[in-house]
Amino acid sequence: MKWVLLFIGAITQAHADVWRFAVIGDTPYSDYERAELPKMLDAIADSQVEFVAHIGDIKSGKDRCDDSLFTDRHGVFNASRVPFVFVPGDNEWSDCDRVSNGSYAPVERLNKLRHLFWRDGFSLGQKKLRLGRQPGNYPEHARFRLGPVLFVTLNLPGGNNNWGMTGQPSPEFLDRNPMVIDWLKENFALARRDKVAGIVLLFQANPGFTHFNQGFAHQGYRDFLEQLRHEASQFTGQVIAVHGDSHISRIDHPLRDKQGRPMSNFVRVETFGYPIMGWTRGVIDTESPALFRFETHPWPPKQP
Repeated sequence: MKWVLLFIGAITQAHADVWRFAVIGDTPYSDYERAELPKMLDAIADSQVEFVAHIGDIKSGKDRCDDSLFTDRHGVFNASRVPFVFVPGDNEWSDCDRVSNGSYAPVERLNKLRHLFWRDGFSLGQKKLRLGRQPGNYPEHARFRLGPVLFVTLNLPGGNNNWGMTGQPSPEFLDRNPMVIDWLKENFALARRDKVAGIVLLFQANPGFTHFNQGFAHQGYRDFLEQLRHEASQFTGQVIAVHGDSHISRIDHPLRDKQGRPMSNFVRVETFGYPIMGWTRGVIDTESPALFRFETHPWPPKQP
């Protein structure tokens, strides 16, 4: 599969021992957050990160999914002084059929996002990061390397992964979910083949780790979590899952193996979310046994 080798972008750093990145999500939800977001992105760039990733929900769930809002967010993201990677959330596509959101067709809104945000093989931002994209109709599924770590984006929205309101999955879910699972499997296989030290998964939904561990997985996330548990158990490196959705900034070990034991090589990082604005910095340190450490930064920063 030659395209794997051709399209994986790698960020290199002269010192090669420590790399930094930032993650945000569930913002902006208000006029205040919209005004503050460019300031926060400038502060993130000043912190000398290699890139920033927004893991979805670029507006409140009550706001309309109009083209003008998408264009506005694209402008803010593209103005970032460091490469900007965007992963879709439910508020900007799967929930857009709400009357308050404009009664849009969700797939039509997702296709609009694809045309605007993932139109080529590069990230957003004033500096571009080359991305490898999943072939086919899901360009939001991307990957790239930072030092010894593989980063992977997945279209896994909140709201039960667009399963739908009945006991039967929606046609859109049936089309997309196999692509999500294939992308997950393929990238873990790539990580094992290339012997990378870690893999970071970027997606929007809180998939319900606690319910999954108890045997009551949400229908829309069961296949994903079963595959994730299997892949993490077969991977000797560190696995980081970055998500948003429930608006609780936290760093923990929520995934358990089939015997009910916490998986020590798996870490969940959830971003800040409305009404608390902020960002999380990840540090990759090859001299650390844990490989990763994370620092939370509420916004605006407290004055000394």
